[in-house]
Amino acid sequence: MLGMLSYVQSFLLQGIDAHRCEIEVDFNPVGLEKTDIVGLPDAAVRESLERVTAAINNAGYPTLIGRLIINLAPADLRKEGPVYDLPIAVGQLAAAGVIRSEGAAAEGRIDHRQCLIAGELALDGRIRPIRGAIAMSMLARDLGLPRILLPADNAQEAAVVEGVEVLGMRTLQDVVALLNGQLDPEPVPPIDVESLIEHTLAPIDFSEVRGQEGVKRAITVAAAGTHNIAMLGPAGTGKSMMAKALPGILPPLTPDEALEVTRIYSAAGMLCHSNGASNGSANGSSNGQSNTGLITSRPVRTPHHTASSPALIGGGQVPRPGEISLAHRGVLFLDELPEFPRVVLETLRQPLEDGAVTIARAHAAVRFPTAFMLVTAMNPTQSGGMPEDETGRREMDRYLSRISRPLIDRIDIHVEAPAVPWKELSAKDSSGTSTMQMRDRVLSAHTRARSRQGKIHNAHLRGRELDELAPMQAGAKELLGQAISQLGLSARAYDKVRRVARSIADLEGVDELSCAHIAEAVQYRLLDRQV
Repeated sequence: MLGMLSYVQSFLLQGIDAHRCEIEVDFNPVGLEKTDIVGLPDAAVRESLERVTAAINNAGYPTLIGRLIINLAPADLRKEGPVYDLPIAVGQLAAAGVIRSEGAAAEGRIDHRQCLIAGELALDGRIRPIRGAIAMSMLARDLGLPRILLPADNAQEAAVVEGVEVLGMRTLQDVVALLNGQLDPEPVPPIDVESLIEHTLAPIDFSEVRGQEGVKRAITVAAAGTHNIAMLGPAGTGKSMMAKALPGILPPLTPDEALEVTRIYSAAGMLCHSNGASNGSANGSSNGQSNTGLITSRPVRTPHHTASSPALIGGGQVPRPGEISLAHRGVLFLDELPEFPRVVLETLRQPLEDGAVTIARAHAAVRFPTAFMLVTAMNPTQSGGMPEDETGRREMDRYLSRISRPLIDRIDIHVEAPAVPWKELSAKDSSGTSTMQMRDRVLSAHTRARSRQGKIHNAHLRGRELDELAPMQAGAKELLGQAISQLGLSARAYDKVRRVARSIADLEGVDELSCAHIAEAVQYRLLDRQV
């Protein structure tokens, strides 16, 4: 018997991006019986040899006895995880002649060399879900491959990508029968992403918040332009309550945004599948996942103030997305902001500015998107109260100094949440602005901005774009110049004021920025006068 060579196409995941990985299986019955796997595999990939051998035996197929070499190409990229179990098994069975490789097109069979294959094998041949299925489907589309074979639990997730036939498989026996033409393929119907998109459901309606109409106004402005917002006020004034209600006024995800967010959660292994397999979400955060595996509403992440820099930014030996990437296209809520270690907060500066973070390791550098809306709440002092004398003000200065000026500059809106008077708290009819009212205003402002500048939100407009898209009346320009001089605002804060004023004008449905718009935007620089 001569040696046999087969190959199977799969993928490797770097960050949230998939790259082609070819699995080459070389079998020679002559020589020392030994199996080697090469191509920079990690421990989980090396262990796959034992899983694959057991799965092949327990499924009733013959095991190759002889010299077996399995190569994962390209050899200079690290391979990690159990995703290669199924393609390695298919490669071995093709080398053994169990899966017929030649004549597939003429016989109307699926050629395993013309599709991407991935999946983790159980010892009895069942196929378990993997991470990165949506990235795998996108890779197949980009490579021009007609179909993918992957675990049935990942099939709905992968089907959201148009132009790729998705075949969900449950056992190794099903895969062999399919590739040998003994089982008819049953592709998963394409998923209509737009029909699944829904508004983020917030647990609290703004009408439940007593008083704080000024803060509600600031939150409406922030949501209209996806501006970062910081709320400062004594303990018990409703800051956390309003932060939890904020997602309810944000516009729904677009189909492209839903795919972006789902891709991140898929790469992180945080999508729930039909068998309940998932790494879950931490810190009481939510991701609004539908039963198709698609993220259909804006994610909300609420990490605790004890979170480390890698947990917040992302990291690990094999880089994984952190909280700021899991909040992409959604909200990152940091409660008790000064309680976070300063070194952790400083890592937010670059992602807030660039909308992405790059994590470099010796073997690779990966880039994760971080276009999130930062919402923070903080007490003025460690004890929680608002200072009333000179000693209290010094305590407040020390406490707020834990937040650096460059970070404050990157937060567009600073608003005070004062203590609510007893009369407002105890009034029988004290209903204020509701979530529905605020959402209608925000949606109208977003529609206006989109018709003017496309997909770019007001919070992300640059200097030249602001000059063109946020024209100011002569009096407004003079007022802004006075504010910059008297308050000592930075050049970054200058653009922040113009962006916020642009959102205020959009809420009112006007094109030109007036003195009133600039004055309101300047008053939202509260912490510039405190820090």
